[in-house]
Amino acid sequence: MNVLLIALDTVRADHLSCYGYRYETSPNLDRLAGEGVLFERMYAPGIPTQPSYTTIFTGQYSITHGIVTHGGTKEINPKSPWLPSILQRHGYTTCAVSNLWRMKSWFARGFEFYIDPSHRSKYLHTVDAETINSRAIPWLEAHHKEKFFMFVHYWDAHTPYLPPPELRRKFYDGDPFDPSNESLKPLWRQPFGEWWRESWFSQLKEDDREVTDADYIRALYDAEIYYADMAVGKLLETLEKCGVADDTMVIVTSDHGELLGEHDVFFDHHGLYEGNIHTPLIFRWRAGGVTGGRRVPHFVQHVDLAPTILDAAGIPIPDSMEGKSLLPYLRGESDEPIYSRIITQECTWQAKWAIRTDEYKLIAAREPDLHNMPMRELYHLETDPEEQNNIYLERWEVAEKLEAELEGWIKRMMEKNGLSQDPLVEQGITLGRRWHRWVEEKRYW
Repeated sequence: MNVLLIALDTVRADHLSCYGYRYETSPNLDRLAGEGVLFERMYAPGIPTQPSYTTIFTGQYSITHGIVTHGGTKEINPKSPWLPSILQRHGYTTCAVSNLWRMKSWFARGFEFYIDPSHRSKYLHTVDAETINSRAIPWLEAHHKEKFFMFVHYWDAHTPYLPPPELRRKFYDGDPFDPSNESLKPLWRQPFGEWWRESWFSQLKEDDREVTDADYIRALYDAEIYYADMAVGKLLETLEKCGVADDTMVIVTSDHGELLGEHDVFFDHHGLYEGNIHTPLIFRWRAGGVTGGRRVPHFVQHVDLAPTILDAAGIPIPDSMEGKSLLPYLRGESDEPIYSRIITQECTWQAKWAIRTDEYKLIAAREPDLHNMPMRELYHLETDPEEQNNIYLERWEVAEKLEAELEGWIKRMMEKNGLSQDPLVEQGITLGRRWHRWVEEKRYW
């Protein structure tokens, strides 16, 4: 069995057409889902990028592997297992086409080949899918006869959204420069507005007219997903041409989603709302019986990916991995839920924990956030999927019960890992400090 793990950075599940989105943003992923198994409720237990990918490769929660922030100084727990290293020890040729190692060195562990095509890009996240494929496809063609584990990381849906010019109006019909449109006005009072006005929005001007319509920026995000989807299609075609598509477990997921104006968060991935933590997950493995276009409605998490891959490969799952193998779901051998709730956290722009059940989500802040949201939020997701109506005071009994469950889990995990303090409190927010400095410099608020 080969493994091809594809990461679509910053892609929220509900903007893929196979997850019911109104636009056809993902025709190749739709076909893959139609041939394999799609998980309807895949969640990130720690966001954003660095915590999330560390969880994917360790099979551990952030509170265990130690990386709860993005851009922090904390090193990964030296006792944490590492999927690429385990696979390499079991005879896999391992390859990453990514640049995560330039953020944190541990992302290069266990890869015999680490191909980073982004050195010519101005920023790590501006390398495009065509460039990634220009390295990934030749490697596949050269090494497809070996038993391989390949990780391919596409950044396109990350800001700045700059799809090829011919795609920029694929999902938009209007005037992006209409001076009477003030939908971006809330952005200008945030540091993101100032930063992006200069570094990103300046590249979108036409005849010196500045974009005013937030829907146009959202359409660019969708176009970036479409562009990445085309690249995924070419990568899958390569598997077919090389004759290894049947015996290759293909996995497509993302590290986190993106908020596109919801909850005052414009074009970034902070906050524990659904748009940020609900991610796609699609598997196909023809030789292993992972076919049929089935959909799994139960909660699963990033922490489950490494155990699933090892289980499918017949490699013992380390006891230190905290996720569960999804192989029974993939083979249609089980339809029983394995989680009754998801617990997730962020400690980058905000310091917050959340617990999500079928019916409710409780968000508990460790400190005030820069969007002036309440310290406690409770949403009834069945009637309020957009999380617009905070019912914390109205249903305090529910909130109290959920908070006790959340705090109990955190306490047990701290005891298990020998921690004396909640790591969100101990480490503190990282990138959010830039916002504080900006406020001080501008003397806002």
